[in-house]
Amino acid sequence: MKLCLNKAHFPVTVLGPGRRIGLWLQGCSIQCPGCMSRDTWQFDEHRAISVEAIVEWCQRIAQDQIDGITISGGEPFDQPEGLSELLDRLDTWRQTLPAPLDLLAYSGYPMARLRQRHAGTLAKLDAVISEPFVESQPTDGKWMGSANQRIVALSALGRERYSGVGESSHAVSTPGVQLHVESGRVWLVGIPQRGELQHLEYRCRENGISLKQASWRA
Repeated sequence: MKLCLNKAHFPVTVLGPGRRIGLWLQGCSIQCPGCMSRDTWQFDEHRAISVEAIVEWCQRIAQDQIDGITISGGEPFDQPEGLSELLDRLDTWRQTLPAPLDLLAYSGYPMARLRQRHAGTLAKLDAVISEPFVESQPTDGKWMGSANQRIVALSALGRERYSGVGESSHAVSTPGVQLHVESGRVWLVGIPQRGELQHLEYRCRENGISLKQASWRA
């Protein structure tokens, strides 16, 4: 079984609690206006990689110094069979670890649709952040891009780590973004505040750095 993968990174500290692996899948049929990851929209078979290879990389890069894995995209549920197998293999691995590791997925689909069409896959996750990104609904809720999105705990571990996050009485400022520079490319990880991407481009120009391409205008 293979998955189309855009990128993978460790450690990620802005898309869930603790030190995490981030997996961004390639391909999205939803394509929300204002999405910062337009480079993940196009389905690209050239980015296909075996689920086994992805899990082997996770094991090698993180070993046991990890709190969770965040799967985003793209739209993970547009590759349901591969996603399901990935979660099975990650669950097998985490059973060998000394500390709990949670599995979190982002999806632009409504929670009702996910429950109707992907109940079996949801049962393999600890939490899901659902609903499409709506550019006109900014939020200061933790780990979410717009106010309509929901964090839904799906397991005991999920309830321990995610219950209450995103509710109005528990609103927490987003934890910012991470910037990584590699081979002439700048990777931005996280959920920026409104206008923050444009500010980044402006500051780059001020320092003589030209962004030839950007994922939010790919």
